[in-house]
Amino acid sequence: MTDLQITLFGAGGVFIVGVFSYNKWQEYKAKKSVERAFSTDHDDVLMREGDAPVADAQEPVLRQEPRFDAAPAVKAEPSFGAPPASAVPDAPVHAEPSLGDAAEPAPAVAAPAAPVQEEVSAASEQATSLVDPLIDCLLPLSLEAPVRGDKILPVLQTLRLVGNKPVHFIGLHVNGDWEPITHGGVYTKMQGGVQLASRSTALNELEYSELVTRLRGVADEIGAEPEVPDMMEVMAEARTLHRFVAGHDAQLGVNLHTNGAPWAIATLLVALEKQGFDVRPDGRFVMPDGDGGHLFSLSTNVTLAEETTPRLTLLLDVPCVAPARDGFGAMVACAKALVGRLDATIVDDYNQALSDAALAEIAGQVHEFYQEMDAADIPAGSTRALRLFS
Repeated sequence: MTDLQITLFGAGGVFIVGVFSYNKWQEYKAKKSVERAFSTDHDDVLMREGDAPVADAQEPVLRQEPRFDAAPAVKAEPSFGAPPASAVPDAPVHAEPSLGDAAEPAPAVAAPAAPVQEEVSAASEQATSLVDPLIDCLLPLSLEAPVRGDKILPVLQTLRLVGNKPVHFIGLHVNGDWEPITHGGVYTKMQGGVQLASRSTALNELEYSELVTRLRGVADEIGAEPEVPDMMEVMAEARTLHRFVAGHDAQLGVNLHTNGAPWAIATLLVALEKQGFDVRPDGRFVMPDGDGGHLFSLSTNVTLAEETTPRLTLLLDVPCVAPARDGFGAMVACAKALVGRLDATIVDDYNQALSDAALAEIAGQVHEFYQEMDAADIPAGSTRALRLFS
């Protein structure tokens, strides 16, 4: 064997060892990336009270699947920044002077001002309405250093939807309050959240995979490290929540049928405006609730090209109207008023007349429906309900 052949064999061996080592290195990097993306051993920022460093937590946070079939034993709103009891200094103790004491009694120590606690609660409530532990998958982001809202807002705007599920971000302000990220704010921590379900679908695997990919891109741009929950657990929670939404997606309608000739649309417009209805740009008639929303809607059951209609339908979106507004009672009262104006009869979907007894029975069912939603901590008309049933 010549020197040239020995040299070539040696060079080939070195090349093969180099390729093998490079492949092993790439395999190790990919494995660590996957483990980091789908690791479940993380500290849940929103559900932790106080500001103990993450490094001090030795036990992983257990993810608990939300329940929607029974009322919780103790109803407590999630806390975003309230200090633990041990962090609150004890109030000074002072003894009441006895009758024999010659000294002047010491002045009483004033209790902490109530408005401070109210401000903290308001800030937490505003943050919870955007990133809600009950209906969102929580996505904590650890920041390398405090960041300004002006710098990160343009980046966050690129991740607002995954499929049809909204994505929101909040930040822990340097003043200690969780709040929506705004211009001028400076934040030491961040929390993202993607809604687990909507009226139409639950968050699915493709949407979640897209979310993880896009979230990592956003995190790289703002200098953050996301903690991504396990996909299988998130999918289970999403399906559970969607089953609740689908089981409580109730819309109640009562119909008015003319007792004579069909109504002219022009005549109806006048009568409906006198009754208090607003006409929306899309042609819908809605009854305002006085706070910018509406109690129920009305349909003429014909296209805009038609000039007459023999039937009107009043429709109540039950989970979107708070019980205190008595949307069903208001809708029935409106229907009875229109009976007098239009010479009509209140009927069901099969044109059978609805008696007062039948309407009262339906009202009782609506009351039970509201109780079920309260038991699941998703009261009808609440921010949670409006997000889920939008």
